[in-house]
Amino acid sequence: MSGVQDQLEIKFRLTDGTDIGPKSFPAAASVSTVKESILAQWPKEKENGPRTVKDFKIISAGKILENNKTLGECRSPMLDIPGVVTTMHVVVQTPTSDRGTEKKSQMEQNQNRCVCVIL
Repeated sequence: MSGVQDQLEIKFRLTDGTDIGPKSFPAAASVSTVKESILAQWPKEKENGPRTVKDFKIISAGKILENNKTLGECRSPMLDIPGVVTTMHVVVQTPTSDRGTEKKSQMEQNQNRCVCVIL
């Protein structure tokens, strides 16, 4: 492949329909590197944005891209069309730690109850 074909033009569509990009990435770029770029360009005015690269996922051609793979490894036939900007979707994951905190506080409340029996 030539150097031009090793560059992928990608824009990232957020759940509200707005886009980040398009931006050019080398095919050898890892998905985690691409996620860092998205995080740096994330619109500051949007609420509930991701804090780290682990807080969101990139979806391309119906598949979730793994952080340890390169864009070249995740290629679909649609990415090989020269001169076309590929759209990938970005989905922010809701933090699961809030659910664990709620359960923990409920358990603590149950443990603090008096279990005395008066006859």
